[in-house]
Amino acid sequence: MSRRREWRDAWLAARIRAVRPVRAVRGVHRLSGAIRSAILVAAAVSTIACVRDHRTVLTVYSPHGPDLLKYFEASFEKAYPTIDVQWVDMGSQEIVDRVQGEAVNPQADIWFGAPQESFERAVRHNLLEPYRPTWALAVPAEAHDARDMWYGTFLTPEVIAYNTEVIPRDSAPHDWDDVLDSKWKGQVVIRDPIASGTMRAIFGAIIARSVTQTGSPKAGFDWLRRLDANTREYTLNPTILYQKLGRREGLITLWDMPDVATMRDRVGIPIDYIIPKSGTPLLVDAIAIVRGTKHRREAELYYEFVTSKAAEIAAAEKFLRIPARSDIPDDSLPKWIRQARTEIIPMPVDQALLAAHLNEWMRYWDAHVRRRGS
Repeated sequence: MSRRREWRDAWLAARIRAVRPVRAVRGVHRLSGAIRSAILVAAAVSTIACVRDHRTVLTVYSPHGPDLLKYFEASFEKAYPTIDVQWVDMGSQEIVDRVQGEAVNPQADIWFGAPQESFERAVRHNLLEPYRPTWALAVPAEAHDARDMWYGTFLTPEVIAYNTEVIPRDSAPHDWDDVLDSKWKGQVVIRDPIASGTMRAIFGAIIARSVTQTGSPKAGFDWLRRLDANTREYTLNPTILYQKLGRREGLITLWDMPDVATMRDRVGIPIDYIIPKSGTPLLVDAIAIVRGTKHRREAELYYEFVTSKAAEIAAAEKFLRIPARSDIPDDSLPKWIRQARTEIIPMPVDQALLAAHLNEWMRYWDAHVRRRGS
């Protein structure tokens, strides 16, 4: 195994093992004595440190990953040294479930990142507080809530990704229906859509397209059955997905363009992406203040900081994110973003239909489609 691959696998393993900030030590009684003692000692040290730290703790729930979150944590705390940012990195659906479960006693102050459909569901359950950012006029109406409950931060195109060591670009699927070809049977690996906002958005767009064209979701579920027939595995998290693609335990996936580009350019995994030629869901990734936050002022400061022009440009350069704001000059953005904007054909998606029925559709998929496509 090459040193480059050893480093890459070690990096991915570290992502899986990454320790996330938590507010309590749970399940300690289930562990061995040595491990339990180590955790309790660490918890005690952490408690002492917190006693000595008089900063205001601001808790952020986000699916954006530790690299981006650490970057904004450090830069924000440098600008506001009296605030201690503690983030919890988890999937979009997990955030929705957790914020809803904690509604009586909110633990998060800011929700930073997830497709707009997730935020729309949170709005329906009265889980968010309104806030109109200083740059509100810099995004179109479809990229924010009409009552200012959430605003778009990044635009995330969904793409088809493939292992470049095995599949030449000309032979890779160039559109959604191409992935259904029987030659890809057993070669598709997909992030479990029940827990993934990205995959829920892709599946939801396919079903919504069916409803728009035929008046019924049947054709959409038939499409997903054919995809299921080609699917080797639904992975628990994105890191496992990247590992399997890199190790050729699957050659094709459906995922978001920024993450695929990051794994290709920054980590060295042999994957690339193709923007579907018939059109692609263009997700609006958003931010919101959690209803019941005990740190409203600090939440607003963080909200403005991570969505400022400087932050959006930094996110584009360092983390390959496409800004949602329209007031950022093109010449300040990386070349790949300018090029992608010319290639992307947004797939029309009825967001109201998606918000009203996506949970129902995903339950049906889980019960009647998953592992039944063959």
